Amino acid sequence: MKIESIKQNLNRRDFLKWAGKGILFSSLSPFVGKLQADPSVLNDLFWIKDIPHHPFLGRLGPNHHAGVECLLHLMGEKGLKLYRSDQDSILSGSLGMIGPEDVVLIKVNAQWKYRGCTNSDLIRGLIQRILDHPDGFMGEVVIFENGQGRGSLNCDTFASYSNSLVCANAEDPSHSFLYLVEKVFDDPRVSAFLLDPVMYTFIDDSDHVTDGYRIYQNVSYPCFTTAGGRRVELREGVWNGQGYDDRLKLINVPVLKHHDKGGSEVTASLKHFYGILSMRDGMSGYRHYAGLGETCGKMVVSVRAPVLNIIDAIWVSHLALIGYPPENTVRVDQILASQDPVAADYWALKHIFYPIDWNERHHPGFPGIDYWLAEARDIINRRGGLYNPDQGLFIEKTTKNEMEMNVHEQSAPPFIREMLSKQAEDAHFYKRHIIK
Repeated sequence: MKIESIKQNLNRRDFLKWAGKGILFSSLSPFVGKLQADPSVLNDLFWIKDIPHHPFLGRLGPNHHAGVECLLHLMGEKGLKLYRSDQDSILSGSLGMIGPEDVVLIKVNAQWKYRGCTNSDLIRGLIQRILDHPDGFMGEVVIFENGQGRGSLNCDTFASYSNSLVCANAEDPSHSFLYLVEKVFDDPRVSAFLLDPVMYTFIDDSDHVTDGYRIYQNVSYPCFTTAGGRRVELREGVWNGQGYDDRLKLINVPVLKHHDKGGSEVTASLKHFYGILSMRDGMSGYRHYAGLGETCGKMVVSVRAPVLNIIDAIWVSHLALIGYPPENTVRVDQILASQDPVAADYWALKHIFYPIDWNERHHPGFPGIDYWLAEARDIINRRGGLYNPDQGLFIEKTTKNEMEMNVHEQSAPPFIREMLSKQAEDAHFYKRHIIK
């Protein structure tokens, strides 16, 4: 990544010196030996810890989330700005990610519920920040998912739970993704789209009306019209009736969790994003799992790369992909973000997931994971990498080599602690949850 590292002219000797002191990486791996670093690669990761259990910062507004605020400010300090704007601030600049008229797709995990789906409090904070664009947000934010026939943006899926209760992964379990759209925001700029009903529908390149899927090589991608009337065709952009506007942005927000034994083993950025495609195109058997890495790589590099991957590790379901029962989950209160999905997955597995119970099957060096992670990396890099500054993407090559990762780590900064402390004085409800 060529943002803060270029601005500061970080030289290789300093980097290796810091890395040797454990500032940028550790040596937990029982699998991976020393890897030679490519001096052209130094990809940023942003790691936020100690997110408070009750994270909403009422003094900024009811939807501002402490973890999201910490993340976006840390990113901004290091040169990766949320907002694309002529206004220069910690969160905005001419090379920012989100423009005021963009259609922003937020991919969540809503195939499951309880702790098996993406934390909707995080999504709430992220949406609010997008709406706060300094130039005035005139686009649309769309929460979307393909649950492959079992998804629900209301977090009430029956499959695997034997109940249809609404059980969101949030401090208030009634706060499903649809609840955010319909109750919390109630704003025409915020909508939701579940792809499950259209996953059997395949359309050709000339169809700009039907909601369904297009085939590209041996993957597929969705095309649909949002509640705001915008025609999204994921690979091409936003159809304007005559051509495509290049104002489509994608943010990938997976929940970090166990998946299965002998398959992908885990879910993080790549496995989560690959779920956008339709499994009804005849390729499901290949994808589970001989072609997992290839599929993940093609979805990112040849369909559309997320401008940001935010790994939700508020709760980690380390023993079951369904996030239930409670004893199969553990509260970690962390998030990790990067424009490099390979690096994000590697780091999150090694430094967040694996230390929970030291299960070797959750370590990125475990052969079953290493195979598809390397395959995804290689296909992304062979096809030219992700660098596209017009889209706000500054990653060139993806990596799973820790020596090629620049990790920025932070607990809640002083202004967040002070704000939460003041809220605690006003409402005793928060007293047990102030960041130490």
